[in-house]
Formats: sequence, structure tokens, C-alpha cells
Amino acid sequence: MKPTTPSPITESETIAEGVGEPAEQVLAAEQDERRRIALFLHDGPVQSLAGVALMLDASLDLISRGEHEQAREIMGRALSRTRTTVGELRDLSFNLEPVALRDHGFVAAVDALAQSRGREHRIEVTLDVGLIDSLGERTQAALYQIVREALEEAIRRGPPSRFEVAATAEVPGTLQLVIRDDAPTERRRRALEVLGERARTLGANLTLDHDVSGTTMSLELRGQPTGDD
Repeated sequence: MKPTTPSPITESETIAEGVGEPAEQVLAAEQDERRRIALFLHDGPVQSLAGVALMLDASLDLISRGEHEQAREIMGRALSRTRTTVGELRDLSFNLEPVALRDHGFVAAVDALAQSRGREHRIEVTLDVGLIDSLGERTQAALYQIVREALEEAIRRGPPSRFEVAATAEVPGTLQLVIRDDAPTERRRRALEVLGERARTLGANLTLDHDVSGTTMSLELRGQPTGDD
């Protein structure tokens, strides 16, 4: 009798459930999002610009004392930090509302994201998300943020060699978005909380399954015009 090969152990976790009053879910998720952005701004750009101000004060003092070379060196560091901060704020603005999403829709925005991050980290990205372009603007924006956050989290864990996103509507009026990657399965709790916040703004169910081959994230969103109802 041949020994049987044990099947991979799959762990499943529910990240968000579309239960309760939708208005309360949205308000709670939006409050969490505002808190996260405020924390980022305070700990990142605000602190950085405060440091720039101190360096400029020091430079002015050095100039008044005729120590121009040292002042030039400090001003150079201040300029470098300012450029970094501008980049951080530009990234924040893009992540909040990408121009491609606003002007061209979900498919174009996700494709641009996939090409950019895929090239940078040598990830093979597969997308089948045309169904989402028929949804409302707010829904598209929330789903885009979920895909982006899932990709960034996979990159932090890996990066992965594969990242797949597929949207289906096997049940009329219900959208299912499935995101798969083959990065190591360790996940930061804060990343899961962010994904949960995004899902709750839609009143969606979000579950996570992971095993030795990678992670599968499934989002189920009911009450959507999927074209079959």
C-alpha cells in the first residue's frame, strides 16, 4: 500500500464581514482611514518639514557668520529631504485617487499599477477585472485600494513571482474579487486591518486563505449591477 501524501494545510481567516448597518460600517471605516492618513502625515511629511525648517534656520545663522561652505552643505541636505517629502505627498495623493482611475476607469488604473510595480519587482501580473468598470465610481475606488494594498503587502512579504486578480459574477448581483500571490504567507496585522477597513466601506465580506503555495484573498460584494441580473 502506497503511503499517502498529506494535503497542504490551509489556514482561513475572515478579515471583514458585510453585516450590520451599512452607514455605520462606512462611517467607521472612513474614520479609520482618516486616522491612518493623519498618523502618516504627522509621523512622515510633517516631521520631515519640521527638520527642514531647523536646517534652514541653521543655514541662515551660518551665512550671517560667513560660514558659507557649511551653510551650503546643510542647505543641500534640506533640499534633498524636501524632495523626498514631496515624493511622499505625491504618492499619497496618487493612492487616494489615481488620475487613471478618475479619467479612464478601474481596468486602466489597475493595469498601470501592475505594470509599474510588476516591472520594478519582476512580478508576473495577471488581470481579469473588466467587469469592475461597470460599477459605480465609489465602488471602483474602494476596490482599487484593496488591490493596491494587497499588492504592496505581497511585495513586503516577498516579493511574489506571481500576482493574479480576477473579478467574476457567477451569482447575479454578486461580485467576487479574488486576489492570489505566491509570496511567503506571513502577514502584518496592520495590513490586514487596512484591507478590512477598505472592505467595510463597501459592506463586503473579505476572507483570507493561505498555505505553503501562497495567499488567496476573496472579496464578496452583493447588490452590484454585474450585467447578469
